[in-house]
Amino acid sequence: MKSAILSVGTELLFGQITNTNSVFLSQQLNYLGVDVMYHYTVGDNPKRLAEMMRQAFTDCDLIITTGGLGPTQDDLTKEIAAEVLHDELVLHEDTLNELEDYFKRINRIMTENNKKQAYLPSRAIMFDNDAGTAPGFALEENGKTIICLPGPPREMTRMFERKVKPYLEEKSESIIYYQMLRTFGIGESMLETELQHWIDGQTDPTLATYAKEGEACLRITSKRGTMAEAKAAVEDMIGKVSQKIGQYVYSYNDEEYYQVVGKKLIDQKISTSSAESCTGGLFAQTMTEVPGISSVYDRGFITYSNQAKMEELGVKAETLEKYGAVSEETAIEMAEGVKKVTGSRLCISVTGIAGPDGGTEEKPVGLVYICAILDDQRISKEYKIRNVSRKWNRNYTVLCMLDMINHLIDKRQ
Repeated sequence: MKSAILSVGTELLFGQITNTNSVFLSQQLNYLGVDVMYHYTVGDNPKRLAEMMRQAFTDCDLIITTGGLGPTQDDLTKEIAAEVLHDELVLHEDTLNELEDYFKRINRIMTENNKKQAYLPSRAIMFDNDAGTAPGFALEENGKTIICLPGPPREMTRMFERKVKPYLEEKSESIIYYQMLRTFGIGESMLETELQHWIDGQTDPTLATYAKEGEACLRITSKRGTMAEAKAAVEDMIGKVSQKIGQYVYSYNDEEYYQVVGKKLIDQKISTSSAESCTGGLFAQTMTEVPGISSVYDRGFITYSNQAKMEELGVKAETLEKYGAVSEETAIEMAEGVKKVTGSRLCISVTGIAGPDGGTEEKPVGLVYICAILDDQRISKEYKIRNVSRKWNRNYTVLCMLDMINHLIDKRQ
């Protein structure tokens, strides 16, 4: 099935809103085996919207629109969809009743123009909106389908996942199953090179590599007659792939690195504390995104200055004078200081030069030292991070810290 995504809204053309809907829909349709051929964006202009729909249908079987389903006069997507697929709008009493109940629940007056949202194509397959007021729908005619979704991302994603995805899956003659592997420490080009044998000759399952900030992802997809067959094919390929690049894979379920590490810390009841210099608390902030992490994460120190390193962590003045704040020796004393102060089983420290200034020929921007202590194990390492920007350097440093912790935990098992 070939598809086009049509985003409606003058605010998108003006750059007032970032179009995250198209990214989400492209990913989801790709997972479902629906080929996305085009992305269109059109303002709140009925003539251009109709032209765009007709143009898209010359090469596509499916159009998914977002936006233009609201109560105001410039919300015209459903009117144009009905026109293009030769239908007319009629009042859906059930939808009107739901709208009236919604406004009663929130103790607000329902204005007359809100009734507009209850008028939908007569042949519409309804998708109720449990996150907003604008219902979505699918409209079919002679093998062509328009699916109209609300514009607000929260409403759109919820409706797609709960209503549209099952609707599209029912139309598919095959079952598609995929798993997303997340890797760290290997770039996308090297990942592809390592798997070239399967990529060159792939039929089913298929392998696709993706670059993500600081890491690389691999999606393995199978399209078979049954879910059991598709899942078995993917799992078989994962076994082969793991033999080649398993040391770099930190998740087989498309999880973020902090989620993987946080879960291991919680499951194994490993008390944790940290000390940060160049990342300025970013590691602590990232870890506290994990639900339940309070059961193991004790505290984090931000020791940006040399004085703070000495006063809070007991780093020796002579160490700082001889080796400098950005050194392996300082990182080790920072981690040991955290261990002494907190008694946590896992203590990790980081010091480095985040940039864009402050580097020298001997110690360039992107130079980072990390030290981690887990029970009786200690590891310290120098990293020379590619200098992209201050933000990128700090984010990548946190990934390096998570990677070090992950390998330390796995080494114990």
